[in-house]
This record gives sequence, structure tokens and C-alpha cells, in this order.
Amino acid sequence: QVQLVESGGGLVQAGGSLRLSCAASGSIFSIKVMGWYRRVPGKQRELVARITSGGLTNYADSVKGRFTISRDNAKNTVYLQMNSLKPEDTAVYYCSVFTPVYDYWGQGTQVTVSS
Repeated sequence: QVQLVESGGGLVQAGGSLRLSCAASGSIFSIKVMGWYRRVPGKQRELVARITSGGLTNYADSVKGRFTISRDNAKNTVYLQMNSLKPEDTAVYYCSVFTPVYDYWGQGTQVTVSS
């Protein structure tokens, strides 16, 4: 059984920082991509950042220059460093793990940025 556990969400003032972590456990093989998505009620889920096993990254335009994604392949863990947070970043953030045979998703962690 595979489980993704996110941590690091919470309430922060505009301009502050948070660091999200996601640890994958269970029988997971051949992880190709790990990433973070977010969703606001009434809107579709959107990509925040992704990283390949080789370290290549891509980001949503809205977070470029402010967020940084990284991973520890040996530990099957992905991180999202969020700086200069804005109220528009408020959302539920979901960890994702993609393999050639299946996609895995975490339960989500709430990030709230106050103005």
C-alpha cells in the first residue's frame, strides 16, 4: 500500500515563507516525476511545480522566482520552498508522484496566506 504524507502547511502572513514536505512510503518503483499541485474551491487543480528524477524542474508562471522544488530520490521525498507568499497562493496543496504504471496523490495540506 502506497501513502504520501504532506507536512508544513499552515497560516502565514503575506511576504512570509513556508516549506512543504512530502514523504512517499510503500512499494513504489521507477518514480519519474514528483510535484506539487494546488486547488481552490470552485477552480480546477493547477500545476505549481514539478521535478524529474534527473533534477529538471518547471514552474507555474505565477510562482516563478518565488517557489523552489527539490527532491531526495533516495528517500522518495519532495519539497517545496515557498517564499514571498501572497494571498493568491492560498489553496490546498497536493503532493504527486508519477510512475510509468500509476499516479499517486497525497491528501493535501492547507496553505493560508493572510493580508
